Amino acid sequence: MSRVWNFSAGPAALPEEVLTQVCDEVLDWHGCGMSVMEMSHRGPAFGTILDAAEADLRELLAVPDNYKVLFLQGGATQLFSQIPMNLAAGKSGDYLVTGSWSKKAVEEAARVAPIAGAVHVAGSTAVKGAPADGFTRFLRDDEINLDPNAAFVHLCTNETIYGVEVQDDCAALAARAGAVPLVADMSSHILSRKIDVSRYGLIYAGAQKNIGPSGLVLVIVREDLLGKAIATLPSTMDFSVMAENGSMLNTPPTFGIYVAGLVFQWLKRQGGVAAIEQANIRKAELLYRCIDQSGGFYRNPVDPANRSRMNVPFTLADAALDGVFLKAAEAAGLMNLKGHKSVGGMRASIYNAIPESGVQALVDFMQQFAKVHG
Repeated sequence: MSRVWNFSAGPAALPEEVLTQVCDEVLDWHGCGMSVMEMSHRGPAFGTILDAAEADLRELLAVPDNYKVLFLQGGATQLFSQIPMNLAAGKSGDYLVTGSWSKKAVEEAARVAPIAGAVHVAGSTAVKGAPADGFTRFLRDDEINLDPNAAFVHLCTNETIYGVEVQDDCAALAARAGAVPLVADMSSHILSRKIDVSRYGLIYAGAQKNIGPSGLVLVIVREDLLGKAIATLPSTMDFSVMAENGSMLNTPPTFGIYVAGLVFQWLKRQGGVAAIEQANIRKAELLYRCIDQSGGFYRNPVDPANRSRMNVPFTLADAALDGVFLKAAEAAGLMNLKGHKSVGGMRASIYNAIPESGVQALVDFMQQFAKVHG
């Protein structure tokens, strides 16, 4: 069976080199006679895997020494409530709402507000009366109302469903927030571009888009933000306790960490984050150019200043052709292009593991489809 081009938003495509290495090592990791899935997380073999994964991630993102890197069980959705219980310390949290995931972060934080701290929506780009809120851009400066006494400012820097991405690495927002730390959900674009980690108090990301398999969530947190958790928070959800125990208070997601480590090594072989960013720019420009030059056959609704390089939603001028498009795409080996159920249309997620040839195959198909049906 030949491999298809997988444009899924997550769990998403992994580098083929990584998958091949996993296959080669699945029965016997480096001569130890067992799989990573079978070895003790307390043993020296897994210790080597974990240490290497953290070191490579720190190198790729230039993580400062005063930040802890945590490899935790779960996903970003769990952290929507876990973060305020760790950081709010009775204060309110400012939330910027620019899509489905930042909206859901507000909803989950509100559930724990009585024990963690109040939720303040400091700005939203939802369009009243628009289908599925019509998120198409990031907030303008005059639309953001920050509380100088807030515990943190939360945002999603790349909204997977709507394809809205913050392109300036939050430079202006960090300057405006001042001493209030930024907390960023980077699940769907982490490691796709250079970032200045020092601008953020905490960065988190579910693994299943650009890092590895689902079930693993990454947290990068500044040390001075630890130790503020509510007294009743379970130990496994306390960032400070997990940091003190090197992410291993309990059994960590060992297989996910192992695969993530291989992805980090693969990224380094590509030339690191700076090199992969240039490839991602080329891929995104290729696909957006196809959409914009289709004469209206395809349309992307996002403000060009905030178009995501990772998640490209688009609609067909005639929605009646959606099913025909998807069926023909699958026949051509282009899979998982159906848009999220909340917004419809199409969506191509072109994460790091999708090479330029995969995007070119999609563009060729889209152009031919428009020629036949336009």
